[in-house]
Amino acid sequence: MKRVWGTLGLLSLVVLSADLLGRQLGLGALGAGRVDGRRGLALTFDDGPSERTPALLALLARHGARASFFLTGERALAQPAALAAMRAAGHQLESHGYTHRHALTLTPWAEWRHLRWHPEPGRSGRLYRPPWGGHSPLTRLLARLAGVRVTLWDAESRDWTAQDPAILARELLTRLRPGSVLLLHDGPAGTLALLEHLLPALEAKGLETLTLSEVQPRPLGWRAGLARARQMWRRA
Repeated sequence: MKRVWGTLGLLSLVVLSADLLGRQLGLGALGAGRVDGRRGLALTFDDGPSERTPALLALLARHGARASFFLTGERALAQPAALAAMRAAGHQLESHGYTHRHALTLTPWAEWRHLRWHPEPGRSGRLYRPPWGGHSPLTRLLARLAGVRVTLWDAESRDWTAQDPAILARELLTRLRPGSVLLLHDGPAGTLALLEHLLPALEAKGLETLTLSEVQPRPLGWRAGLARARQMWRRA
């Protein structure tokens, strides 16, 4: 019995370490970037495409904003017209995995299939953002073998909550800076309302909205990782 409890304790430690190092600290994953003199940041949208994708693309077009979309394979394959519209508008398409499931709910072979899917197969420099940022103990190894870079964020919009979009936009404006990578979602009704407040405010501050490639996200080290974890714990 002691051996069983010891094994369970070791497995729990491995799982908790994967979450702490991979998701909360984000060590080695791509985070905020540099813009080489430009005052710009990256808008990134997870979970799409959705029924609100056309309205979202129209809103971005009205403001001349470009973004990066982390798409889910099951949804993307069912909506090829949405992908074509994103490409035509000059947005960057990346992977949010084949299905929107946390890595810890997947078997190793299912996670391998999950993170190998990409909307732009064969392209170099492909990016992958795990659903919820979640990691299993194998996520980083499998990503390396699949030739994709795990990509996180340094600012979270909380656009999926019931909070007032105007208040969320004001809070974001205090944290966003050149090189920031902002996490948003393609689907919640609150996202469009938040952007209606946020995009004009960014324009007024002289901040461009760029693709992730233009922001040039950099790997998170210990200092940036600890700052990221503190922000997550504070907001939680």
